[in-house]
Amino acid sequence: MNRNQMTVPSKSKRGIVGVLKELFSYAGNIKAPMAVAMLLAIAGAVLTIIGPNQMSRITDLISEGLMGEIDLEAIGKIAALLLGIYIVSAVCTYVEHYIMATITLNLAKKMRRDLSYKINHVPMKCFGKLPFGDILSRVTNDVSTLQQALSNSLPTMVSATAQFVGCLVMMFATEWRMALAAVCVTLLGFVLMALIMSRSQKYFVARQESLGALNGYVEEIYSGHDVVRISRANRKVKARFDEMNKAVYNANCMSQFLSGIMQPLMNVIGNLSYVVVCVLGAVFVMDDQITFGVITAFIMYVRLFTSPLGQLAQGMTQMQTAAAAGDRVFDFLQEEELPEDRGIEIAPEQVHGSVKFEHVRFSYPNNPDKIIIKDFSAKVKPGQKVAIVGPTGAGKTTMVNLLMRFYEINGGDISIDGISTFDMKRESLHNLFGMVLQDTWIFKGTVRENLVYNKEGVSDEKLAEACKACGIYHFIETLPEGFDTILDENVTISSGQKQLLTIARAMIQDSPMLILDEATSSVDTRTELITQRAMDKLTENRTSFVIAHRLSTIKNADLILVMKDGDIIEQGDHETLLKKGGFYAELYNSQFEKAS
Repeated sequence: MNRNQMTVPSKSKRGIVGVLKELFSYAGNIKAPMAVAMLLAIAGAVLTIIGPNQMSRITDLISEGLMGEIDLEAIGKIAALLLGIYIVSAVCTYVEHYIMATITLNLAKKMRRDLSYKINHVPMKCFGKLPFGDILSRVTNDVSTLQQALSNSLPTMVSATAQFVGCLVMMFATEWRMALAAVCVTLLGFVLMALIMSRSQKYFVARQESLGALNGYVEEIYSGHDVVRISRANRKVKARFDEMNKAVYNANCMSQFLSGIMQPLMNVIGNLSYVVVCVLGAVFVMDDQITFGVITAFIMYVRLFTSPLGQLAQGMTQMQTAAAAGDRVFDFLQEEELPEDRGIEIAPEQVHGSVKFEHVRFSYPNNPDKIIIKDFSAKVKPGQKVAIVGPTGAGKTTMVNLLMRFYEINGGDISIDGISTFDMKRESLHNLFGMVLQDTWIFKGTVRENLVYNKEGVSDEKLAEACKACGIYHFIETLPEGFDTILDENVTISSGQKQLLTIARAMIQDSPMLILDEATSSVDTRTELITQRAMDKLTENRTSFVIAHRLSTIKNADLILVMKDGDIIEQGDHETLLKKGGFYAELYNSQFEKAS
């Protein structure tokens, strides 16, 4: 195995104990039921330990009876006692498993709910450093790994520890010399297990991290599958996938190889303990120092004494994986959140739509030295249609993101109707805008559900009116179930039709202000004319911000802001800017020449 092909991170920074402490701090209500479950696990283990002592009595009664008459009544009583002990032990174990399954499933549900909440409350910069697939892996794989380890491995380890300690006590109480011999052999297993654990933890961390990276890559490539095929990058993508897949394989291989040694190692130690007990027991019986029943009890004790070691080894393997998964879950849960939102509520019907940008400055958090928006100032009157144009990288989309407070500005202020966006609740601010983005988003559901997304009380007449205005009504009518057709892989829908659906969705939302980011980028020329008329109707009496590369679509804008390198270098309407013969005129004429 080429270990150079695998990046091995350091150990889980919290470790098993650290993750458990964090877990109890995170969900304090699980402490009491988990304590009860652990006590039941201990009780079940202790009751199991009583068995060998009673079996020793039965063996002695039978061996003594071989010389005369076997006391069947006494044997029957002991057998009935054993049956009762084992039934109670089984009930304790069942109740313990039920409690642990219940609380860990609820814990997993809480974690996924909190992770979902966290996704909606972390700043946008968080998604710049973590791929979506990696976040998805934390919500699914890591939470499930942690839940299963807590449900299965932790009680098993507690039960195994109780059984181990109980057997140790009973063995020394029964015959200390044989107990000492068995312990000396078993200590060798403990030392070897500790050495293996110290080497294997980093590979369990590597396994979870490499799996998260692989999930992120698969999500990224699948979403851009068409581009990959068109670019003929299949081989490159496959090579990268194979590399990441091999990293997952190597991490799994090393972790499973090292942890897999522990179980057979414990079996060898256990068998060696059987040999030692049998040899010493035979010698002591021949010297009449112990009875034959003691050997029978000791063989059972050795089995009960060594089997916990195997269970502990397997449990530690699972808990190491859980520690790595717990690190990733808690790391994301502890990501910095957006500042507490204590702003005022603004009702959409109370908004007139005047917007003012005052000396806005901005740089992305991950690169604070690179100023994207240097000194942006502009005034937008209510109901105006504002077009933002400029070359790629000028800061057009960034300005819209700042207006929506997806990012916080470094300096200056943005206000709506004289109220700073800093003083508004983010949810209230977002409720003021309808958005049509270049990247369309259609989810699996009916056409109706996609159109009225999160909007209640929308009539069929309003649906039909919006769809007719966008020129998509005929297409919907041709679908098998019309507005009730489920949009999934069985329904063929073009990029342009998706774009028209999102435009109709914005019309139905009926927000007082609009943001249109390349809203007609995916439609053909004929459809663009239909869409443009719909957009003109949509923007009537609404303050709207239009980001456009095709300058022919924004001729009727009330105000055109021309951006370059983070600053407004020109502003005015279409005719004024053309007469000025500046940067906007150059952009427009160059597009006209290309069209010709």
